[in-house]
Parts: sequence; C-alpha cells; structure tokens
Amino acid sequence: MKNVGCLSPMRGCCVIGSTDLTDIIEVETSGPGLYEFTEHVARFATGSGVLTLFLRHTSCSLLIQENADPDVRRDLDAFFRRLVPRGDDASMSYLTHVAEGPHDMPAHIKAAMMPVSLSIPVMDGRLMLGTWQGIYLFEHRDRPHRRQVAVAMMS
Repeated sequence: MKNVGCLSPMRGCCVIGSTDLTDIIEVETSGPGLYEFTEHVARFATGSGVLTLFLRHTSCSLLIQENADPDVRRDLDAFFRRLVPRGDDASMSYLTHVAEGPHDMPAHIKAAMMPVSLSIPVMDGRLMLGTWQGIYLFEHRDRPHRRQVAVAMMS
C-alpha cells in the first residue's frame, strides 16, 4: 500500500456538533489496482453507529472485499480490465470521450459499475467487517493519483 493519511489539520478528525466526526483520508495510487486502507478507516470508528465513506472522484471506486489472499485483488482487476478494455481496444471504438487517453472513459465506466460510497456499521469502536473483509480504493486510471475519501461517523 502506498501513502494513506488524513488531510485535516487536527490529528485524526474534527468534531462537528457532538455526534459527527468528519475528515478526509488521502490514498495515493500508483496506477490500476486495489489499495487497501482498512486500518486508516478503523481510526474513525468510535462508539457505535454508522461510518460512511464517500469517494470524491469519478474514475475510481470503493469496495469491501477479501483481504486474505492477494489473488482475489489480482483476479478482480483482471476481470474488470477484460470486461471494460482500454479505449484503444477495437471493441471500444464507439467511445467519444477520449481527450485524456485510452484509460479515461473505461475508468469512468468501471466507476459507474461499482460504488463510490460505503456505509459500515460500528459497534463499541470496532468496524463490523467480517473476518476476511477489507476496505479498498479501486483505482481505474493508468497514472498515479491522490484520491480523497470523505469520512463521517454518525452515532
């Protein structure tokens, strides 16, 4: 995993009112693939309630997926590359939004197929994820990016 951190000037999060905690987690990607940031999200799990994540971009996605076997991440990435090939593939010749290169519109298509927000129950300060579940940013672009995920904890 690359650089992941919080952008707020306070350590961890800012308090808004008495029950909402908000911040932004920044995930640095180096190209296509799944980037786990579960441990960074877990820092926001306080008390009991619902933790919401919202991705502030249109060419990547958020997923909850198995985090035990790296083959799962590789297979998911390979599946979506096959399902939605690059724009320079002959099967994608119908695309008109090509200004940013052959990865541009396919990235938007993949992002339209997967979630850009997640809601995760929190109980007694713990994310209620299953044993093998992790939280991932799924980067669909060819180039490195700094992605922002807004976090809100509602108790």
